[in-house]
Amino acid sequence: MTSLETRLRLRRDRGRKLLMPYLTGGVTPDWTDHLRALADAGADAIEVGIPFSDPTLDGVTIQEASDVALCRGATTAGILADLSRSRIDVPVVVSTYANLALRRGADRFCRALADAGVQGLIVPDLPLEEAGSTGAAARAANVDLALLASPATPARRLRDIAERSRGFVYAVSLMGTTGERNQLAASAAGLARRLRGVTDRPVFLGFGISTPAQAAAAARDADGVIVGAALMRRLLDGADPASTAGFVRSLRAALDGVPARTAADAGG
Repeated sequence: MTSLETRLRLRRDRGRKLLMPYLTGGVTPDWTDHLRALADAGADAIEVGIPFSDPTLDGVTIQEASDVALCRGATTAGILADLSRSRIDVPVVVSTYANLALRRGADRFCRALADAGVQGLIVPDLPLEEAGSTGAAARAANVDLALLASPATPARRLRDIAERSRGFVYAVSLMGTTGERNQLAASAAGLARRLRGVTDRPVFLGFGISTPAQAAAAARDADGVIVGAALMRRLLDGADPASTAGFVRSLRAALDGVPARTAADAGG
């Protein structure tokens, strides 16, 4: 088992609900200060997005953050160099689109991630049928490729996604793009329960989780939550690292009030 999955399982099995905030790489000159602040505020892992000009699954906030980062001159190589210089005490999971991840070859990309200290990878537009070579390249570099499942994923495919994911499984709470929402999608709980019925790998719910109360509600059925747009909106509006850390602490406090998964709940 890889270091990312081992760490997430250990924390979950000790009774902790997991928190993975999202941060767009290169979005501000001090973006790595935000990275360190999120780690200190109680994140169990941090998703770092490499900006792409056509982010098909991202809503307006993450698109805006990507545009800002690209206008600042952010590149894959530059973001990985920043990460290499900013080693933190929690795992970093890079997310980006297949065009960036695969254009120079999955082997080269995954080795670059590993060299920068990255432990996980999310490629949201990489379908299960085309994930074999990328997954092999990631495993060779000791990087976990986490796959996505949606509320519309049929049972057989859901099991295949859970089996072929490494590190964790990313449960997309709704059929749509990322973004802040007034309430947690009704489809979230059912998807998390379905996944937890077929795997003991950690299950993270993401997309639309915007408040501490929503995070706590999502964590009742999932092992952890991913929060992106709500955090990035604060940063785009001028929040400094102390302020973004304060929001993550509020999420952490809400999650700490949710009962942990028990052995009787585990599937697989």
